[in-house]
Amino acid sequence: MSLSPSPRLPRGPRRRSLLASAAGAALLAGCTGGSGSGEAGAGPSAVERARARAARDSEELAARYAAVIAAHPGLAERLGPLREEVVRHVEAFGGVRVASPTAAGTAASPSASVRAAGPGDDSGGSDGSGVVPSDEKGALALLAGAERKLADRRAEALLDVPGESARLLASVAAAGAAHVFLLTEG
Repeated sequence: MSLSPSPRLPRGPRRRSLLASAAGAALLAGCTGGSGSGEAGAGPSAVERARARAARDSEELAARYAAVIAAHPGLAERLGPLREEVVRHVEAFGGVRVASPTAAGTAASPSASVRAAGPGDDSGGSDGSGVVPSDEKGALALLAGAERKLADRRAEALLDVPGESARLLASVAAAGAAHVFLLTEG
């Protein structure tokens, strides 16, 4: 009886396919490694610009919280922790800590860009002018709107920043969305 050799099936990838995929990987690595024409310098500066803008946005939001607290001292207990978190966001993005509205024992006055609305002022700040509405409900709506716009803008910016900066931006955007919920619910 003659034994015919049984066809052997390869147990793994063939040598040719390994060589071809290694050559393809080397080619792709060469194409995506950067051409040395300044691309490497563009990444960090774009990240730095994004972080600087995020710090400025958080500083402005903290100032808006301070203005609302100054215009409506009865909301200080509710808004104080949210404002402190926004101040921590400023620091996380590399900005300078913003003084609390009760620093030195006095309430901060609204900044020039954010002022309290008088009883006859119908604008209510809904147009983005920075005017704090004279009623607490309107003031909370103003803050919720500012938080919502900023969280949305940060979520869009995620596409433009890599790695750790994107994670930080996503985390702060999520915190902003949580602030919107806390400001609008009760």
